[in-house]
This record gives sequence, C-alpha cells and structure tokens, in this order.
Amino acid sequence: MFVARNRKHRGFSLIELVIVVVIIGIIAAIAIPRMSRGAAGAGDSALASNLATLRKAIELYAAEHDGAFPTKADIVDQLTKFTDATGKANATKTSEYIFGPYLRSIPMMNAGAHKGKDEVTDTAGKDGGWVYNESTGEIRADADATEADVTGKLYTDY
Repeated sequence: MFVARNRKHRGFSLIELVIVVVIIGIIAAIAIPRMSRGAAGAGDSALASNLATLRKAIELYAAEHDGAFPTKADIVDQLTKFTDATGKANATKTSEYIFGPYLRSIPMMNAGAHKGKDEVTDTAGKDGGWVYNESTGEIRADADATEADVTGKLYTDY
C-alpha cells in the first residue's frame, strides 16, 4: 500500500522535462523566423496598398478635372478636401466645390528609411514619404536606391 501511494505523488523525471524543453525549442525555432518574416512582409504589403490608393486618388482627380493632375504645392489639399473645376480646394462642399475629397489623409510610408512619413515631395531624399511628379501624375515611395523588400524588389520600383 505504501508503494501505490508513493507512485500517485511521483513527479516528472528529468528525461521527460528535457524532452518537453527540446520540443518547445524546436517549435520556437520554426515559428519565430516565420513571424518575423510576416512582420516585414506586412510593411511591404502596406506600402504597395498605400501606393495603389494614392495612385487611384490621383487618377480619379485627373478624371474629374479634365486630365489635370494635382499640383505639387497643393496635392494634399486637392486630394483631402473638396475642389472646384480649376483644382482650388475648400474644406466644405458647396455648389462650386463639388469634386472630392479623394482621401481622408495622405497615408504614411510603411517601409524603408522614411517609414512613418506622409509628406509629398517632388524630389527623392527630401525626408518625405512620397515623391510626386505633377506633370505625369506619378507617385512613388521616397526610398534610397538600395532599399528593398524581403524579396529583393526595390521600394522605388513599387
């Protein structure tokens, strides 16, 4: 009877604990790199999505303004406020300011050295988030020529 009682209260052996620790280590070795790649990929996906949103807003603006693209000086107001036929922006909609707004706000850059910036500049490297060419309506990420995503694609090529 003493032997049966002793077996009920017996704990794990050292071998069993080592096996459990090894299994947890193997699972962590598999899972942690996958999670870190997922975070980097999320920023890259957000960058691509934000660029698509900006490009669609610029295209819609041009379609409603007889092919004229937003101006570099006023692009933020022209995309986030109501505009008239000439592109002049106004905070409220009136009978004259009937177009837009196309965006709630300019999205932030999600990757690279300028991550977290939402400024629109006309030249790369001015510490902005986006580089905009008002003559062509092209907008791209303000990134160095060497900054790339996890697959090796340059942010400037998005």
